Amino acid sequence: MKIGTDISVVARIENAHNKFGTKFLDKFLNEEEQQLSQKANSLAGYWAAKEAIAKALGCGIGAELSFHDIILYKDKKNAPHFKLSTKAQKLHQIQNSSLSIAHDGGFAIAIALVSQINNEHN
Repeated sequence: MKIGTDISVVARIENAHNKFGTKFLDKFLNEEEQQLSQKANSLAGYWAAKEAIAKALGCGIGAELSFHDIILYKDKKNAPHFKLSTKAQKLHQIQNSSLSIAHDGGFAIAIALVSQINNEHN
């Protein structure tokens, strides 16, 4: 099992969204993710979630894993989950995962836990 965490300042995400609008959202969220919420707290949580997932995978956001390779969604109970794009799943081979997102006091935090199928990448 590997763990990743990230914390984001809600005001920073809110300011970027106010300044750049959907162009900013398009940088890190797909259309379905953008429909989940437009609230600053949630957007900061989604940013933190994608960063935490990348850290858990040991690569960060970059050439190996983009923001759009990580797909966030919610279950029937509104709990957050994620899956990877086909390309990223082939590389990282996630077997199980868990994601938690919280926000309070102007901050959003996310913790991601992943287990991967043993391969040379891990």
